[in-house]
Amino acid sequence: MRAILAALAVVALATACGAPAPPRTAAAPAPPAGPATLPAPTGPHRVGTRTMYVEDDSRPDPWDPDARTRRLKVTLWYPAERRDGERAPYMTPKESELNLKGGRIAGVPYDLLSRTRTHAVKDAEPAGRELPLVVLSPGFTKPVSLLTSLAEDLASRGYAVAGIDHTHESYATTWRDGTVAECLACDSDTDPGFGARVVRGRAADVSFVLDRLADTGLVDPGRIAMAGQSIGGAAALAAMVTDPRVRAGIDLDGSTYARIPRGGLARPFMFVGTPQHGPGGGDGSWDRDWKLLTGWKRRLVVAGAEHQSFTDGPVLTAAFGVKPAAGIMAAGRAVELTRTYVAAFLDQHLRGTRQPLLDGPSPRHPEVTFGKERA
Repeated sequence: MRAILAALAVVALATACGAPAPPRTAAAPAPPAGPATLPAPTGPHRVGTRTMYVEDDSRPDPWDPDARTRRLKVTLWYPAERRDGERAPYMTPKESELNLKGGRIAGVPYDLLSRTRTHAVKDAEPAGRELPLVVLSPGFTKPVSLLTSLAEDLASRGYAVAGIDHTHESYATTWRDGTVAECLACDSDTDPGFGARVVRGRAADVSFVLDRLADTGLVDPGRIAMAGQSIGGAAALAAMVTDPRVRAGIDLDGSTYARIPRGGLARPFMFVGTPQHGPGGGDGSWDRDWKLLTGWKRRLVVAGAEHQSFTDGPVLTAAFGVKPAAGIMAAGRAVELTRTYVAAFLDQHLRGTRQPLLDGPSPRHPEVTFGKERA
């Protein structure tokens, strides 16, 4: 009985982190091997990270009627001067607890996710200034830490990365004083127009964060892109519609909600997603928006991917003894494909370095299918 309960707990954890649960007939997962270690960054630079806490007093919080200002936590990753030093925590023990409880997980230590091993050095000095910037936005209920393996890799390639925790849209956001903001939006996700409301608020969050970063000297204001997963990807498109500083965008498996003006959006944009977003996949939002994307654009479908394949979710659950369901790609391969195509897009559109990988199918990446229409 104990083995069965342990297996069920790990399956539940896999589902909460976004990995597919094994079929009911599958053998019990292997015992957890211990805390997950994120894949090492692939670029030539050391990586540092630090946290910013910012407050926008020009607007109230969209979810907390008692908050007259919008508070945000922003995690920065960047090329760093030194390799040695304390590694940044993945999340706090309390954040781990609230994320596991939010996913209705029982039978595992509540601090499990907080023990995930990262590679960035906490509060290391940045190496360089005027860096191209990538803004990251996570899926609904998810912390931006779930995009850490992508963020660390981009920083190792010479990018500054700003990951935004959109307050009250995830299970836990910890402030400088240790207080925790929980998910006030979680009881509204079935309301009419909820998706449009979320991406409208996130676009405003992004614009405010860009304002605050403008005077730091860390980023080049003329080279800014945004990427996000799930509704974070939808927010990338919304931010581009409202803020011309966001020069290019990537949607990682997110149905979209923002309306593109009839005149179209001429800046580069790339959709990357599961077969759900391919022909006959059931999500019509990409088809609708594709027609109004009038600049460089790509639509990539990744065979074997599921919704959280573009996040750290599969890496976390693999370390806990859960194997992918039949037909779902391994965690390491999911990370490799995400990093490769995101970096290629950014190198081409923020650095002006042409990337043949984006011209069509690659024998090294047979899982990736290109849409028939390209620009």
